[in-house]
Amino acid sequence: MAATAAKTKFRGSFTALVTPFKNGALDEAGFRALVNWQIEQGSHGLVPVGTTGESPTLSHEEHRKVVEWCVEEARGRVPVIAGAGSNSTREAVDLARHAEKAGADAVLVVTPYYNKPTQEGMYHHFKAVNDAIGIPIIIYNIPPPPVVDLSVETMTRLFELKNIAGVKDATANLARVSLQRHAMGEDFIQLSGEDMTALAYMAAGGHGCISVVANVAPKLCADLMTAVLKGDYATGLKVQDRLVPLHDAVFREPGLAGAKHGLRLLGRVEEEVRLPLMPVTPPTGEIIRKAMVHAGLLN
Repeated sequence: MAATAAKTKFRGSFTALVTPFKNGALDEAGFRALVNWQIEQGSHGLVPVGTTGESPTLSHEEHRKVVEWCVEEARGRVPVIAGAGSNSTREAVDLARHAEKAGADAVLVVTPYYNKPTQEGMYHHFKAVNDAIGIPIIIYNIPPPPVVDLSVETMTRLFELKNIAGVKDATANLARVSLQRHAMGEDFIQLSGEDMTALAYMAAGGHGCISVVANVAPKLCADLMTAVLKGDYATGLKVQDRLVPLHDAVFREPGLAGAKHGLRLLGRVEEEVRLPLMPVTPPTGEIIRKAMVHAGLLN
């Protein structure tokens, strides 16, 4: 069982790293500095080039570079779980092979959400990646709707267009942690992908969180996970109380844009994002700033 290889290492707060840009290009110095700061602040692991790392708008060459820089800069101090997802199985295999060659400890492979395969198709997708590499795979299961929640107002506007016919809607479910734990046992690594509910997720048997907010608040996110992994939920809840406004604020607009805004306020990276994403609007920026003050990250 590959999962047992991951058993001891993958615990706690794993930061879903943003990918800094400068004038449209990758900001290598900014990224390496971010990796070091994250480790110094106590993050338990790093996840480069996931959705938060803007993987959909990176070229393959850029994707590979970011993985290499992350592994080089981490120098084995914390595990690196490299994003290697794609809607194309062949591409996912290529990215996973590269991540292994670059020295990543594991790969994060998203379910192919765009082309919506059957359960059997997904089985063969992950099996192909499994058969191609020798490091652990974390399955990234995004329940629909993937990545964006289309507002009713936008939908109404879209429905006026000739070919827009409807929407499929679904929600995330905390019960899955218990069901998966029951089905696969406690060695099956379960990492929350949602900051606000991560504390509750841990209580149900989670092992950690792949966090967007940890870009901005690495120490607090790590402290929360360290406390709950020891069973100290009272301390965890105190940290959560400090983080709740930030968890809310960062996701008012796409989370990576919120995280980059917070990092800019801390003087860590440029706020630049790639289209179709946009930097957060000024009102959201102000909400993020206030939340960072509440958390004790800014004066």
